[in-house]
Amino acid sequence: MRYLTAGESHGPRLTAIIEGIPAGLPLTAEDINGDLKRRQGGYGRGGRMKIESDQVFFTSGVRHGKTTGAPITMDVVNKDHQKWLDIMSAEDIEDRLKSKRKITHPRPGHADLVGGIKYRFDDLRNSLERSSARETTMRVAVGAVAKRLLAELDMEIANHVVVFGGKEIDVPEDLTVAEIKARAAQSEVSIVNQEREQEIKDYIDQIKRDGDTIGGVVETVVGGVPVGLGSYVQWDRKLDARLAQAVVSINAFKGVEFGLGFEAGYRKGSQVMDEILWSKEDGYTRRTNNLGGFEGGMTNGQPIVVRGVMKPIPTLYKPLMSVDIETHEPYKATVERSDPTALPAASVVMEAVVATVLAQEILEKFSSDNLEELKEAVAKHRDYTKNY
Repeated sequence: MRYLTAGESHGPRLTAIIEGIPAGLPLTAEDINGDLKRRQGGYGRGGRMKIESDQVFFTSGVRHGKTTGAPITMDVVNKDHQKWLDIMSAEDIEDRLKSKRKITHPRPGHADLVGGIKYRFDDLRNSLERSSARETTMRVAVGAVAKRLLAELDMEIANHVVVFGGKEIDVPEDLTVAEIKARAAQSEVSIVNQEREQEIKDYIDQIKRDGDTIGGVVETVVGGVPVGLGSYVQWDRKLDARLAQAVVSINAFKGVEFGLGFEAGYRKGSQVMDEILWSKEDGYTRRTNNLGGFEGGMTNGQPIVVRGVMKPIPTLYKPLMSVDIETHEPYKATVERSDPTALPAASVVMEAVVATVLAQEILEKFSSDNLEELKEAVAKHRDYTKNY
């Protein structure tokens, strides 16, 4: 399974092409649109979310509600593009029109300046348009397809925010994946502790009044994962490493950890390793899950627990100082639309990229021309690992 995304923030549409999805997977636009709506929701979102109401359109690879095995093409129309027809025109236009909304004041922490240097732009809008988090729309769409596949294999995935702008959210112990999913879905800030809901909302409101932004830490949990996904034989086949790369590729994400993560560096080995158990009913399990479902770069059958840290959004309504790329004079950075925080939306994106990598790994390991064949292969593997 492989995929590509294309499109600009204010271009006519966003596109994704996925190749390698088995034939026979039930799939409708509503399977995608639900996650696209989640990505646009959450407390603290800004004006762009009021303009767009993302809906996906299949143009290939799906017929009569099921995948055909051919490449799947998905499009999402940018409604806001109608206000940007000249600015985002693919055809050459007059110089006076080119100067409209031209960007020469790069924002600290964004791709504006470095992208302009790398690709030799005199208008940093070229950097801004593709590096915008609007691109994650299609990664969420791809992830929604992946989640449909995982669901057919009895795998469940959930996400929630565990740190909100430095405020740690107390998470009740031993919550199931289903419980995490249900609780986070009921929260406008995607947390599982309802007692902290209003506190976090008030904090976001204050940050917005200050013209500032906040980041935080998002956790994704996956249950029902088969044993032995990934491999220890080469560095690039370790599945936790592949997941880490995918998470850090999300806009504004700067770090990733599994299970105890960095906390493991403060503990003794006896306080970190997960003791192995076996029973006739469950096969091999672990007494704890400190390693987040991984040993040796491979899944061990425990739930995958992965966290990503998101920096504050670079665009500030009280902008930081920058330098004009034409005059090299100090200047306040350009202000585009921004949110005080996008953590709830980022958690949806993280869920999507984790699901995508897991789907890719499963389709690489098991026979998967069609869904029936894949389900039989996974069931056979699960029976083998249980009785090993």
